[in-house]
Amino acid sequence: SSDLLVERTQESNKSMQQVSRASKIIGTSVKNPNGENLGDIKELVLDPESGQVVYAVISFGGVLGLGNKFFAVPWKVLHWTRDKEHYVLNVDKTLLKDAPGFDKKHWPDCSNKWDQLSEELNQFYGITP
Repeated sequence: SSDLLVERTQESNKSMQQVSRASKIIGTSVKNPNGENLGDIKELVLDPESGQVVYAVISFGGVLGLGNKFFAVPWKVLHWTRDKEHYVLNVDKTLLKDAPGFDKKHWPDCSNKWDQLSEELNQFYGITP
């Protein structure tokens, strides 16, 4: 009986490693594979129907003069590092200036704008929907 309890606890702990609270993800840094800091996660955008995270909104700070711009990065192109210190986005820092984004004071405010942004993002990051 105690062996079964230990096994269940281990399974539960293992499954918890596959999930994370939004508050733990927001603020996490994003780097490219070369270890260059690209910015940090400011917000998570959810699909209210599926409950899935669709985008991470990243501020790339003062990088390349983009301090006032936020970038919605498709969640599936971000990779969690083993040490769980940061996420990896496989994009060259210089290409970010061409990434689809929006002014941090003017978020896409309707589903049509998100749909349009989604198409641009899929094209930029090479994702087939």
